[in-house]
Amino acid sequence: MEARSGLRYRGGMNTPPDSRAVSPAIPPADPPAEAATPPRRLFRRSATLDHLNSLSRDTAIEALGIVFTEIGENHLKATMPVDGRTVQPYGLLHGGSSVLLAETLGSSAGNLCVDEDSMCVGLEINANHLRAVRDGKVTGIATALHVGGRTQVWEIRIKDARGRLACISRLTLAVVPRPQV
Repeated sequence: MEARSGLRYRGGMNTPPDSRAVSPAIPPADPPAEAATPPRRLFRRSATLDHLNSLSRDTAIEALGIVFTEIGENHLKATMPVDGRTVQPYGLLHGGSSVLLAETLGSSAGNLCVDEDSMCVGLEINANHLRAVRDGKVTGIATALHVGGRTQVWEIRIKDARGRLACISRLTLAVVPRPQV
């Protein structure tokens, strides 16, 4: 809130404006220069789309028609059809189907970030369904918000065939020791 040109009030919200201290406006600092180093590759394990899709055989992933389509340096992408397997009785994409796509993407991406002696398992997932989808395919993309030694947090954006955001989800994973088989 400005009192006079070039001056700003300092004080709490409950302090009456006439009793606040006044100081000269401080120009914002220049933003820090971007680092010239290339981005670090997030995924530690190398994987192929064929390998990821083969892991889906005889699972809920395959039953819903989810197919991994892209492994980027810092993201994982998959598609899911909007058909009789994935809609609710009113013909709209079922929220549970979107959540299954989101958890599939986040968990799969998370497991590409850990060493062979560890694995990721879901702790919590939430989803906001923003747009109804009636047909076609949806595409989900998972990107990391946090990749730590004990937990990971992933954001999954699901878009309709026209590129409109239909669902946004956040998945928290625990990194645990892989059971010895």
